[in-house]
Amino acid sequence: MTFTDSNITNDTLITRNEVQLCIKREDVLHPHISGNKYRKLKYNINFAKTENYTKLLTFGGAFSNHIAATAAAGKEVGLQTIGVIRGEELAQHEATSFERNPTLQFAQQYGMQFQFVSRSDYRKKEEPDYIKTLQTQHQNPYIIPEGGTNKLAIKGCQEILKDEDSHFDIICCAAGTGGTAAGIINSLATHQKLLTFSALKGDFLKNAIQQWVTTTSNWELITDYHFGGYAKYNTALIAFINTFVKTYKIPLDPIYTGKMMYGIFDLIDQGYFPPKTRILAIHTGGIQGIAGINQKLQQKGLKIIDY
Repeated sequence: MTFTDSNITNDTLITRNEVQLCIKREDVLHPHISGNKYRKLKYNINFAKTENYTKLLTFGGAFSNHIAATAAAGKEVGLQTIGVIRGEELAQHEATSFERNPTLQFAQQYGMQFQFVSRSDYRKKEEPDYIKTLQTQHQNPYIIPEGGTNKLAIKGCQEILKDEDSHFDIICCAAGTGGTAAGIINSLATHQKLLTFSALKGDFLKNAIQQWVTTTSNWELITDYHFGGYAKYNTALIAFINTFVKTYKIPLDPIYTGKMMYGIFDLIDQGYFPPKTRILAIHTGGIQGIAGINQKLQQKGLKIIDY
């Protein structure tokens, strides 16, 4: 066990079902560029620096982990960062938007400039003509896709698993764009299988992941724990996260890691894993997003998330 691993012990559910569960703490890799964002940005930033780019441009929602991480990474390596943010209404009430949005506040503090766009324009983020317009407008920045997933990001995510992780049977991770899952799949040992817990409603992530991998036999997309879709949650999920934090002193976010861990515990309870199965859950970070979620919970008069 390395310093980034946490073994979940003394849990009645786990003991009763005779499985082993360990969490790989990728969330502690860096104070602000944590988890899979660290892995995804690593080789993209190396490439941008090598090719003498001076700016990074990327896309995201107003509470995006990727936006926050890109801002921090750019500041650290001396690259200007530009965030194309979904929602032109945020620009119309910019002062209020920033006051209510810890993610945008953080990114701005780390030097990111913002371009707020309509949802219709945001949907063009992968169209060549739109990309060309952004390149001209912002003087040829290095462009990173929404969520950070591209070939270099997959390369970085292939480094999540280490040699000492080879004794685990099942690897688990959360998925938003599928890049982290693809990287892990490409680095699995022959006896291992990946369970990918989708944070989104539907099974379209299968195709997103499949484009980066060469096999379908050693991974499965789990779609039963999205809690209504991306950024959706309910009181049961919040209660689970708070109990988990209190019990194991490991923070979880309600967008990705909370849903994954809820799913893992539920599958254990159902007897999904045979006795003696050794499970490794990848904690991909996302803790910065909790502050924004807590604001919404407070507005509804609901219990906030402890972290």
